[in-house]
Amino acid sequence: MSLRIIVFAKQVPDTTEVKVDPVKGTLIRDGVKSIMNPEDKNALEAALQLKDKHGAKVSVITMGPPSAEAILRESYAMGADEAVLITDPLYAGADTWVTSMILARAAQMIGFDLILTGRQAIDGDTAQVGIEIAEHLKIPVIAYAVDLKLEGERVIVTRELDNTYEVITTKLPCLITCTKELNKPRYMRIANIFGCFDKPITIFNNSVLNFDKNEVGLVGSPTKVRRTFTKGPKGEGVTFNGTPEEAAEMIISKLRAEKLINL
Repeated sequence: MSLRIIVFAKQVPDTTEVKVDPVKGTLIRDGVKSIMNPEDKNALEAALQLKDKHGAKVSVITMGPPSAEAILRESYAMGADEAVLITDPLYAGADTWVTSMILARAAQMIGFDLILTGRQAIDGDTAQVGIEIAEHLKIPVIAYAVDLKLEGERVIVTRELDNTYEVITTKLPCLITCTKELNKPRYMRIANIFGCFDKPITIFNNSVLNFDKNEVGLVGSPTKVRRTFTKGPKGEGVTFNGTPEEAAEMIISKLRAEKLINL
């Protein structure tokens, strides 16, 4: 049986263009270009490379409004075999835990041997959803992959840590979150671009996934975002002159005066 790979992708605003409402503190999305989350595209490329080498069925799943269909068409143009759009007004406002719960159920319905996601989305930067999907599915997870190999029913992943690399091996099924260092996503193929609009997109709404309305969306989310705002400019720096010992003493005195340390 062919390897079954699911790639979870998210449509996000191009953050180089995002502005914040100065009154509400929310992101202004109107008129902002939407793109496939960059590291999700690295995950898709990893899946397509495994397909090229070992043979696989690559399914791409996204959750969002109907406009998110655009990144599924892009996935088809890159070489994906199946596309699923999870969309329902009941799911609006879902936090990372509820989002991952919904995505996990969709994965169970489709079936999989390997799940690939981006490390994090550029609009939220939480790096939580992929790991939480694995928790819901009770499968191993390896985060921050910079290299990925498949040997039989084992995957060998090199993951990046703060100041070193770690090589981990685990058995399928499992989930891997991918970084931009993993690969360079391929361009869409001309033939696939013309054909991608004729390919089917399966819709999963709540009549398919069958959640209680109190489990999902904003009402079912254990966390709430109260306000979004841009970081203010850094304050003016302070220079301490003297010997290293004198400078250290002055710094400690300053921090003590500001009640930032208790020494």
